[in-house]
Amino acid sequence: MAKPPGKARFVVHPPATIAGIRDAARATARVLQELSRQVQPGVTTLMLDQLAGQLIRSQGGESAFLGYHGYPGQVCISVNEEVVHGIGCADRVLAPGDLVGLDVGVRLKGCIGDSAATICAGGRPAPVAARLLNTTREALDAAITAARCGVDVCEIGKAVEKVVKAAGFSVVRDFVGHGCGRDLHEPPEVPNFTTPARGVILQPGMVLAIEPMVNAGGWRVTVDRGDGWTVRTADGSLSAHFEHMVLITEGEAEVLTCPKTPSE
Repeated sequence: MAKPPGKARFVVHPPATIAGIRDAARATARVLQELSRQVQPGVTTLMLDQLAGQLIRSQGGESAFLGYHGYPGQVCISVNEEVVHGIGCADRVLAPGDLVGLDVGVRLKGCIGDSAATICAGGRPAPVAARLLNTTREALDAAITAARCGVDVCEIGKAVEKVVKAAGFSVVRDFVGHGCGRDLHEPPEVPNFTTPARGVILQPGMVLAIEPMVNAGGWRVTVDRGDGWTVRTADGSLSAHFEHMVLITEGEAEVLTCPKTPSE
């Protein structure tokens, strides 16, 4: 779940807390992996939301999103021009070729996992959609590579924007990534674009939710006046969203939101 900009601070988690965050992040990855398999034509977004609740409970956790500032869903489900924070609905039936963004948050034993992916419903995506998906994945990979100890957090945004601009797409500027661990949204903010101001310097023990939100058209977005949550591209263009939680270490960042540990 994306967070709007705010003040820059940071949290360094002790080893015991990091162990709990790892467990929550891994549980989140398992839920997202299984939920992604169910994105098929004919399925409603409400069905996906209900299944997500079951999957989260099967991991021993609870939704980190349900009730958060009043959010009514177990997970965020955003289709096509919906960027983030979409709500599962009984009358929203997936069609072949729909791009479906799934954002999953799991609270497990006092720690949080947060991860997202965008999936094409039924078969291959259209050429523009396929390029959008690939670009957003590549932008996330570049961001993770940039997330190293001693680096300004703003370097992550530069890495994302470089990939996205080269593809001819645009990065959403109204919503950003964030720290995550004990709480769903912790400092610092993690921009997906180049900013003039300097940010915090990354330190070992920081956990970041890095989440590029990329539009096929312009970067501007609107928020649904009816539900107060669903964010859409202002020009109606397609959008994609991918997210991983990473732990800053002395070396390369460790991706926490993987279904299995490296030894499994």
